[in-house]
Formats: sequence, C-alpha cells, structure tokens
Amino acid sequence: MATQIPNRQLFIDGEWREPALKKRIPIINPATEETIGDIPAATAEDVEIAVEAARKALARNKGRDWSSASGAVRAKYLRAIASKIKERKSELAKLEAVDSGKPLDETTSDIDEVAGCFEYYAGLAESLDAKEKAPISLPAENFKSHVLQEPIGVVGLITAWNYPLLMAAWKVAPALAAGCAAILKPSELASITCLELAEVCIKVGLPPGVLNILTGLGQEAGAPLASHPHVDKVAFTGSTITGSKIMAAAAPLVKPVSLELGGKSPIVVFEDVDIEKAVEWTCFGIFLTNGQICSATSRLIVHERIAAEFMDRLLKWCKNIKVSDPMDEGCRLGPVVSRGQYEKILKFISTAKSEGAKVAFGGGRPEHLKKGFFIEPTIITDVTASMQIWREEVFGPVLCVKTFGSEEEALELANDTYYGLGAAVMSKDSERCERFSKALQAGIVWINCSQPSFIQAPWGGIKRSGFGRELGEWGLHLYLSVKQVTQYVSDQPWGWFKSPSKP
Repeated sequence: MATQIPNRQLFIDGEWREPALKKRIPIINPATEETIGDIPAATAEDVEIAVEAARKALARNKGRDWSSASGAVRAKYLRAIASKIKERKSELAKLEAVDSGKPLDETTSDIDEVAGCFEYYAGLAESLDAKEKAPISLPAENFKSHVLQEPIGVVGLITAWNYPLLMAAWKVAPALAAGCAAILKPSELASITCLELAEVCIKVGLPPGVLNILTGLGQEAGAPLASHPHVDKVAFTGSTITGSKIMAAAAPLVKPVSLELGGKSPIVVFEDVDIEKAVEWTCFGIFLTNGQICSATSRLIVHERIAAEFMDRLLKWCKNIKVSDPMDEGCRLGPVVSRGQYEKILKFISTAKSEGAKVAFGGGRPEHLKKGFFIEPTIITDVTASMQIWREEVFGPVLCVKTFGSEEEALELANDTYYGLGAAVMSKDSERCERFSKALQAGIVWINCSQPSFIQAPWGGIKRSGFGRELGEWGLHLYLSVKQVTQYVSDQPWGWFKSPSKP
C-alpha cells in the first residue's frame, strides 16, 4: 500500500498556519519521479511572524515558561518528544524513505537515533541545573565569582535533506535543551518528517513559539531567516557555498554561526589490512545514504602492494549491492534525492572521463530501473590529483581511487584538499593508526571503520568543512552564552583612589 503523505501547513507559534503567499512546493518521490504531495512554501513574511513568535516565547512569563525554566522542565518536553517519535517510528521511517530515497532500513535506524538524540539532550538539560552558578576559584579572597550559562536566544536552524529528521534533531534538541527558541528551516527537497515533528510538538504540549518550522526554498525562507536582525544565532548544515553566504549575511550584525559543510574525505588503506573488512568499510563509507553524506570517504587511497587484489574485491562487492526502490526489502542503494542531483552527479562522471579517468564500475543508471533518479555504485580509477572528481564534492555514490607507496605519500594525498570534515585510516598497526590520525587534517577520524557517529561524540570539520561542533556536550554549548558574575565581598573600601576629606 502506498505511503500516505500528510497535508501540513507551516508550524508557527504552536499552530498550523498557511503561508502568507499561499504557495506550495510539490513533493517528488525520487524512486518513481511521481508527485506524491506538497509542502508549504514560506517566504520572508512568514519568517517575520515566526521570529516574533519565538521572541515572545522567550519572554513569556518573564522567561519562566521556557528560557529561564529549570533544565528539568525542558527535559520533560524533550523526553516526551522522544517517546512520541518512538511511537511513530515505522510511519516516520516510511515517510522519510519515499521523500528522500534512502533505503527503509537506513531511515528506520535514523528515526531510532532521532529519539535517542532528544533523550540524550534531555539528560544534558537536567545537568545544567547542577552547574547553575558554578563557582570559579579565584586567587583573591575579597572576590567571589561564578558562571551563568544562558540560552543564546532565538536561533535559526537550517538543515539538509540527506538526514531530514536526524539533522533537525541534532540542532533542535540541544537548542531546546539550552532554553533557546528555534526556527527550523529544513531543505525543500525532503521536509515531510520535519513537519511531522511539529505534530509531535503539538501532541506533547510544547509551549507555543518555542519551536517553529518553516518549509520552503532557500532563497525565499532560509536567506531571510539567516539575515534577520532578531535571530541571535544561525546553525547550518549544507554546502560550503551556501555556508559562505550565511556567514556573509550574519557578518554585519556580528551574529554567531556554526557551520557543518561539505567534504571530500579520504580513506587510507595500508597493506596490512584484512582486505574483506576494509573493502566493506570502504563501500559503507561511500554508498551509505546513496552516497549523499558530507563526510563520505569518497577518495580511496590504497597501498600499491595490495591495490590489484583490493580493487578486484571492491568491484565484486559493488556488484553485490542491491540497488532498488528504497521500500524493497534488502535495498542498500536507493535513488539520489532529485533530478537536479542526478544530473549533477552524472555530469561529474562525464567530466572525469573527459579528463582521462576510467570508470571501473557503474557510472550510470542501473539497467533494471527505468524510472527514478538511480545511479549505480560507481568506481573511478586512473585519477590524478588535479581532476575535478578528486577535488570537488560529488555528493553521490561515486568513489575515486589513487594508490600510494609510502606513509608520507598517503598523508600528503589525504590532506591535499580544502575540506576537512572526516578521514579514515585502515591498518592493523595501532601505532601507525595513532600517528596517522594525529596528522590527518580533519575534524573526525575513523580508525578501521568509516562513518559511525554517536550522539555523545563531537561532530564537525575544519578548513572549508566549517566550524563548531555538534553532538555531545559540544552541541549544547553551541546554544549557550556564558556570563561571568563577580562580586566584591570585603567589608573594606577598595582603596584605589585617595578618599576625599569629609566635610
């Protein structure tokens, strides 16, 4: 039976609200290319209303309803949200699969992580109470000092389409835990489950205006949100080009931003690996989420001594990957999210061939799939370090390969990129792995694996992959402002100036 797409409006001030211009955007199932519904299209007028609702939510009852409430109060709402998400797990996973094209097994796992994220930040919200007025040890006995951690204010959260609800949770959960009021703007390419988060918030009675959800186009909704003078911070996940524009929009107001951007991550495979294990992790690192991961280890750097055997096994593993409708049992590679992405990826492959690279596997549409935005798992060899396919983010199921002869050469190849999100090293030599992980220029390093992420561990990049760390305690700190409070406690005058004579 076909998955029914709920018909929703914008979520502002605790209510469903029709967009000011009454515009809507069609939802295209990437597996069938059919229109299966539509989402509301917010514009600057709706952003204005949402920002006002968020500011009112912070100030309501002098902040006691939310921003100044105890962390324990906010934690109850976060746990209630997690509980409702668990109840709707199967439905949400199916909605996300037909919306984004991700295999159902993946989206099911993602929804589990969404619930876990809200539960985790509920615990950190409670921990804020214990840290309230944390004293600072001072060398002067006539002063005492403590720190207040306060919500940064109204935050704009702009997210990508590859993990629609999970990327939203990575931002919404810590922002709410900190006591902020948030405006979420998910990608127009996959927004269904984010609108269902609004329905969850209604069910749990989240105070009005604490979370507002605006679907719509980046230029029409995301841009006015990022540049709004009453939005105190912007957190963004997406392309490096858009991240740069958000920085520029925030600069005149000296508004803080945190950015999780693109990547061209290496996976370095040394000659002493278990080849079967290393090949599977190589496939997982590039073909998970249909290759649409900012941290995808899309540059394979393999030791020349094992390159021939490794490539032989890699091609056999690729041949064994089930490419199908994401709702099919056992699907491991679904369609990319949209026609635009599909055409962009094929153009990357075409350019690689024209520059002299060889397509060793895949490179086009699977023969058995006549419709949908499907691209075979693709392996590209005979690559030089100056080729576009080696240097630019493809954001699709495309792996390019180079060989190396020494550790120094491997490190030079791995770090020769203006991105710095993730990197993986595969070797049985633990000292080499430790040495290499320190030398890799990346915010995340995986040893003998690729792509695992945990809510408790920090996530983010360096260089053009952005700055700021989501997840763990670091994710909470993104939405807190630290205030120092220092008090003079001596009965004696300060005595810096000479006291004037009394009349």
